Amino acid sequence: MPDTSPRGLTRLAFGGDYNPEQWPESVWQEDVRLMREAGVTMVSVGIFSWGLLEPAPGAYDFGWLDRVLDLLHSHGIRVDLGTPTVVPPAWFYRAHPEALPVTAEGMRHEFGSRGAICHSNADYRAAAAAITTRLAERYGDHPALAMWHVHNEYGVPVSACYCDNCAAHFRRWLATGYGTVDAVNEAWGTAFWGQHYTALEQINPPRATPTVGNPGQALDYKRFTDATIRENFRRERDILHRLSPGVPVTTNFMTALSQCDSLDYWAWGREVDLVTNDHYLITDGRRTHVNLAMAADLTRSVAGGAPWLLLEHSTSGVNWQPRNPAKAPGQMARNSLAHVARGSEGAMFFQWRQSRRGAEKFHSAMLPHGGTETRVWREVVELGASVDSLSPLRGTRTEADVAVVWDWQSWWAQNLSWRPSEDHDARERADSFYEVLYDRHLTADFAHPEADLSAYPLVVVPALYLATEAAGRNLTEYVRDGGTLVVSYFSGIVDEHDAVHEGPYPGALRDVLGLAVEEFSPLLRDDRVRLSGPDGEELTGDVWTEFVVPRGAETVWSYADGLTAGRPAVTRHRFGRGTAWYVSTRLDTRGLDAVLGLAADDARIAPRTDLPRDVEVVRRSGEQGSYLFAINHTATDAKVPLDAPGTELLTGERAAGRLAVPAGAARVVRLDG
Repeated sequence: MPDTSPRGLTRLAFGGDYNPEQWPESVWQEDVRLMREAGVTMVSVGIFSWGLLEPAPGAYDFGWLDRVLDLLHSHGIRVDLGTPTVVPPAWFYRAHPEALPVTAEGMRHEFGSRGAICHSNADYRAAAAAITTRLAERYGDHPALAMWHVHNEYGVPVSACYCDNCAAHFRRWLATGYGTVDAVNEAWGTAFWGQHYTALEQINPPRATPTVGNPGQALDYKRFTDATIRENFRRERDILHRLSPGVPVTTNFMTALSQCDSLDYWAWGREVDLVTNDHYLITDGRRTHVNLAMAADLTRSVAGGAPWLLLEHSTSGVNWQPRNPAKAPGQMARNSLAHVARGSEGAMFFQWRQSRRGAEKFHSAMLPHGGTETRVWREVVELGASVDSLSPLRGTRTEADVAVVWDWQSWWAQNLSWRPSEDHDARERADSFYEVLYDRHLTADFAHPEADLSAYPLVVVPALYLATEAAGRNLTEYVRDGGTLVVSYFSGIVDEHDAVHEGPYPGALRDVLGLAVEEFSPLLRDDRVRLSGPDGEELTGDVWTEFVVPRGAETVWSYADGLTAGRPAVTRHRFGRGTAWYVSTRLDTRGLDAVLGLAADDARIAPRTDLPRDVEVVRRSGEQGSYLFAINHTATDAKVPLDAPGTELLTGERAAGRLAVPAGAARVVRLDG
């Protein structure tokens, strides 16, 4: 396979977004001196600088950027060079106000933020291609250039536009995908509520309507929006490939389910040369390190298991949440090394020097307002040395134990209006299932529902409302061939057009699960049901129940009360050489752990009872060797068993038997052999 790592970077990436245009040139020399002190190996430059690079249409000023890149190169710092197409200049919007996006309610956004773009607008596309071309012509072979960074966080904060230009583009997209208006009518079920079209020209985007609109139309518009944005990325990428051959091209994803829900990252992962991701802790009371691990596993999976790069995270607090606590001492290092454990080829931040002005001036940075006498700066310098010591593991891959099936398009469909219960949340189920796997010390890959699952002894499906026939066959064959499958409720219900599969629920998964669902019975807010199971073990469910009829499946837990009392709640179906479990209510993590524990037994996955809770153990391996990461997120010292002796890379000490991991610390052992 071709090398898609940053060109000329021989160490792990360590650094962050560098915005020298916010500072007088007298500060730049201090910046590079401190970068060297901190161990910075790469910075991202130019992401928000279109208005400075092209201050008037067709008039370019590259002098300052020339000096910045030359200065960084002279100090051995590689550059991730941005195309600034996330922020068209004020003069552009003055000339082309129709390039500003329009909401479904008909309101046009104004200039003054970022990412306010109608991606169907031809003038925007032409201007973006022009600035990208000029940058590639000027810097395509610059010795500092490590990779290209197209745009910034596509899909955030605005993805969809509903203007007339988008309406025309949507009709062309439908014509290409469906061919005829009759095919659109069939896919969307327009016979319902008299929505039948006789010409594609009659179709508009799903703008605001008096009540709920057509769900098939709304789902297709999400696909159209994603495809249109991706088309714009490809246009810039292809320019860069042509004018700057051999330099990898990326754009920074936001794969965490807590941060972006408008892009199908399975499709996006195939378009970039190197998968990169931004991740920020969501301080909503959750165990933030679990969300971090989940995002890292999801990003690695989008990369097909290959190494990827954490392009942004924070040194301490952010500024855009209602409450933005600082990170505890040592937390920055734990966060960073957890990403590296799960496949990242480094740890980058937003940003290098903390801004004095603008919307993100209270967002933490590598070099804070308080300068080099701060705790954050001292931890940054220490982390730089730690990351450098891990450079020998470049190119190794994270080892996974299980797989979690996830599909962004199914998430889109489930989130449309008028579902049986607004309390059923696909993200919440994914978070909960993942948390149980995490607490069982199982490293998870994520997988598309139609992907090859044969490598995994256990596959869990937290939420797959939309399941194509191909996905149903894939999961069925996985179990038939010996796999163990766990499926949560309201999965397998509709096809790719949001049409209910023929026959009883759960449609595409009915045969492999060995049951039928006669009726959904969602619970009212705060209602609970008891489940009675093996040896009298009781579990508790909420949000959802179902009238389940076994068709080959055995009942493991039954509903003990409620409308579905006496009916199966959790079932197990021996199918072919494998086993399929079904959970028809929302269990808390204790209940999920009970079910997944039995499923893990079916999959012959031994429990990791030798590891304490919140001590994270992950392996990376390859031709370079095998590396064990142990990250202690607790306030108590811990010990982790080692399969083989080795050298701890952060301290240089030898390790054997049981590895001591101090409270709040991380250790990385290169195992012998």
